[in-house]
Amino acid sequence: MPVTTSDNDADKARRFRDAALPHLDDVYTLARHLLRDATDAEDAVQECYLRALKHFDSYRGPAMKPWLFAILRNVCRAEFARRASSPTGAVNDVADSEEQTPLWHEAEETPETQMLRRRDASTIQQLVTALAEPFRETFVLREIHNLSYREIADIVAAPVGTVMSRLARARSMLRSAWMAAEEQPK
Repeated sequence: MPVTTSDNDADKARRFRDAALPHLDDVYTLARHLLRDATDAEDAVQECYLRALKHFDSYRGPAMKPWLFAILRNVCRAEFARRASSPTGAVNDVADSEEQTPLWHEAEETPETQMLRRRDASTIQQLVTALAEPFRETFVLREIHNLSYREIADIVAAPVGTVMSRLARARSMLRSAWMAAEEQPK
């Protein structure tokens, strides 16, 4: 009995859903860090998943998350190129809202601890956002998404040594910026 195209499409869609949707939150988080805008991040994630579905037949390998990150990175690069060629002004940073819970959120014990954690989380978000794009991207992929150096190297199309160097420099820049922020009067 011949297999119809709709059966193949339905099977492909099911396999794609099962493989790709568990990584949706991680892909969105990376998009937010790369684009610094919630609406643009949503659009980039949608475009990433459309491209991934379109090319799902060519996907080979057990690691879906790095493949999606690589696609997202290309989508974001295209968006940066589009913005650079447009006559509009610079992209404003996303304002932090009190409703957002940072990824590194821990259980609060006292109102003072809550206030200190909110201040620290806001400072960390600002410091990570202030990093130059290659350092921010590498830092987010390693520290937030917990990818290996090899996976990051594959995503950013750079040697593993470059990834390690960028990560070390990003950590050093964050450490210096953190110390400077702590020395400033509150």
